[in-house]
Amino acid sequence: MQLIPLLFLLAACAASPAPEFFGAKRVEVTREGRNYTVWHTEKRVEVVRHGYAKPGEHQAIRATMIALIPEVTGCKLYEKSLQGDSGEMRGSIRC
Repeated sequence: MQLIPLLFLLAACAASPAPEFFGAKRVEVTREGRNYTVWHTEKRVEVVRHGYAKPGEHQAIRATMIALIPEVTGCKLYEKSLQGDSGEMRGSIRC
C-alpha cells in the first residue's frame, strides 16, 4: 500500500516543470511518435520527453529535443548553456 503513493508522486514529476519554470508557457509536442513537453520563459527553456526510450535511441531523441527549442519558442538556443539528457534538458534562449 505504501508503494501506490510513491508511484503517483513519480508519475507527477514528468507532468510538472522544474521550479524555475512555474508559471512558464507550456507546449505539448509529438514528434516521431514521441511526446514532449516544452516549458519556456523569455530567457530559459526546459524540454521533457515522456515515455520509455530503448538503448540506442537516446542520441536521436536528444537531437529532436534540441530541434524543438527554436521551433516551439521562436528563440535561439544558447547551446553552451544546455544541460540534461534525452529525458529532460534545460538551457538559456535568446529571443
